[in-house]
Amino acid sequence: MPEQRRTTRSGKDSTSSEKSRADSSKSGSKDKSSHTRRTSSSTSKTPSTTKRGSKDLSTEKSRANGSANGTPINEDTEMTGDDASKRRTSKDGEEEMTVVVPPPKTTKLNGSPDKDDNVVLDDREHEKDTDDSPDPKLSTIAEIKANFVLLERAVSQFDARFSLRVLRSISSHRKHLTVELLTEVITNTYSPTNVVALSLLEALGQSHNAFEKTHGHEMDVDTDVKENAVKNGKIRDTLPEVDVYLSILVQVLLHDTKRWAEGAEFSSGLVEHLRILNHRTLDALASKVYFYYSLFYEQLKPFPPSPQSPVVSIRPNLLAALRTAVLRKDQDTQAAVTTLLLRNYLSTSHITQADLLLSHSHFPQSAANNQIARYLYYLGRIRAIQLSYTDAHEHLVGATRKSPSSSSAKGFYQASMKLLIVVDLLMGDIPERSTFRQSALEKSLEPYFELVQAVRVGDLEKFLSIVRANNAAFRRDGTYTLILRLRQNVIKTGIRMMSLSYARISLRDICIRLNLDSEQTAEYIVAKAIRDGVIEATLDHEKGFMKSKDMGDVYATREPGEAFHERIRACLDLHDESVKAMRFPMNQHRLELKNAQEARERERELAKEIVEGDMDEDDSGDFEGM
Repeated sequence: MPEQRRTTRSGKDSTSSEKSRADSSKSGSKDKSSHTRRTSSSTSKTPSTTKRGSKDLSTEKSRANGSANGTPINEDTEMTGDDASKRRTSKDGEEEMTVVVPPPKTTKLNGSPDKDDNVVLDDREHEKDTDDSPDPKLSTIAEIKANFVLLERAVSQFDARFSLRVLRSISSHRKHLTVELLTEVITNTYSPTNVVALSLLEALGQSHNAFEKTHGHEMDVDTDVKENAVKNGKIRDTLPEVDVYLSILVQVLLHDTKRWAEGAEFSSGLVEHLRILNHRTLDALASKVYFYYSLFYEQLKPFPPSPQSPVVSIRPNLLAALRTAVLRKDQDTQAAVTTLLLRNYLSTSHITQADLLLSHSHFPQSAANNQIARYLYYLGRIRAIQLSYTDAHEHLVGATRKSPSSSSAKGFYQASMKLLIVVDLLMGDIPERSTFRQSALEKSLEPYFELVQAVRVGDLEKFLSIVRANNAAFRRDGTYTLILRLRQNVIKTGIRMMSLSYARISLRDICIRLNLDSEQTAEYIVAKAIRDGVIEATLDHEKGFMKSKDMGDVYATREPGEAFHERIRACLDLHDESVKAMRFPMNQHRLELKNAQEARERERELAKEIVEGDMDEDDSGDFEGM
């Protein structure tokens, strides 16, 4: 019996083992095929071997996930990103349900970054952005060296527009100019024995050893710059235009650092060097050199209007430069030096000499717009001092219209408008209220707005109090002496207001209202106003009153026609100046003639070929028969 029981048990065990083997083989084949599919699709994502610490960490997380989902997981089971789905089978081997285990969000094995990883990633992105941003020093050096190519094109093509482009680029890299930057540019451009390079380095306060410091550290530049700067392994002699351009950059740096004495000394030597050169491509550059030359000497003590001011010593050099520019037909330098001389004379109150300069010189009409605006401003100031208010008003209106619209040049527009308002008051006109509401003028014209209100009402006491309160501002603007002349205009304006308000008013009331000394003074002022045409009235000396005349229709007079004519003339002048300001490529007409001549030659050749093609051997018989 025991043996039989053993056999039965062994039979049962064998049958159960066979069934289990069959089931395991079936499930093993399924799991193997599914596992091979999963591993082939994600071999790049899961590593082949992991460290023990990461295995334990993944095991603990898989346990947590399995217990959360209600699925028991053995200790030997390793959870990876590939095992995304697990199947549970019953004892009979039938599939009951599918449990999906999502990968944990905080695991680093699946490639999802942690919070610390985000911080590190952001820092790396920030470092990458900062690394990609261009260095302002390197970009400024590259721009300066690129301007050398433009200057060489200006010389080769004899076109001054490239020089103007170089001058316009100075304002863009002006804030990045330093002594080290210019020293590096100079040492990379010139040879150590170049005289111009030594003078530029001396102006910057650098020694000859600067070439040794920057030796072997040449900047990466474009191929065009290299071809133009390097020849046979040595840096060749540069063009005079490049020398003057770098000298202007040195002047700008000295001016921005307020090194007035060094800038004046350097500019004096540069002006002497410019007299030797006679290149038309240097005209625009030379005008900028003279501008800073005069500006440096204006900052030296004693300041104008002292007769011992250094600005007086540079007048012979400016006059000589003007004479040379006229002989060479250098219009850029002629316009710049003319405005500088007028500014020089006005700074020391030499109005007669300024007037003689205007009468013996001619300002070029093809000058730059900024130079024309400066010239008109100085001309209007001179005419206002000479009591020619009509001419002064015309010139100042032109200066305000031609003033640059950029925010960096609003100081010139403010100075022009201040002088124009005073001239308007001296002419007996009241400026429009909209003038004082402009954003660029609202704050600077506040004292002048109060002055206009006092003049418009004719209140002499208020006018004097405003002049005393804003004495310093008016002197700083250079309009104080002109404003003092407005006292008579205030009185005339008051008389005009009273003549419009009253048909008849006594001289005593006029004396009280205008705060005059006596009735005789009031009678004299009223008589002068009648003679000047300020008011339309009659004066009764015996009874002591002023009787106003009835005002007729204004449109029946010539005043509307004159105003309309003035506006039409301003529009026509603007059109003429716009046409004159148009620039055309030089020698373009010759190119057009050459192209037309080539086109005619091609037409002749084409006609000849057509004729020769019609008169071939095959067609000769037909023509003979005809």
